[in-house]
Amino acid sequence: QVQLVESGGGSVQAGGSLRLSCAASGRIFSRYVIHWFRQAPGKEREFVSAISERGSATWYTDSVKGRFTVSRDNAKNTAYLQMNSLKPEDTAVYYCAAGFVVNRSYKAYTYWGQGTQVTVSF
Repeated sequence: QVQLVESGGGSVQAGGSLRLSCAASGRIFSRYVIHWFRQAPGKEREFVSAISERGSATWYTDSVKGRFTVSRDNAKNTAYLQMNSLKPEDTAVYYCAAGFVVNRSYKAYTYWGQGTQVTVSF
């Protein structure tokens, strides 16, 4: 099982940007589809984005399309989520998860890192 550590969160004003990182341990990072999820207080964890093993395909939930960009650097065992034009409704704890196929349901994953908090103020 690949171990994942999220970082890069913080507090920004609406319209600002943040770049999250998902650092993986192990030598087979490039075999995994990397997903990003988020969970706001009192809400269910939701799918945000995913990137294929080599980065040739990406997926986004509708609410972040055109604002967020997912990428990865397999040489560094790291995936990224560039978040631009942030909105207060993007406020959540962001998590990454690894799988062998794209699965937008958080219930498909049993291992979660500690996440990274993103807070967007008006």
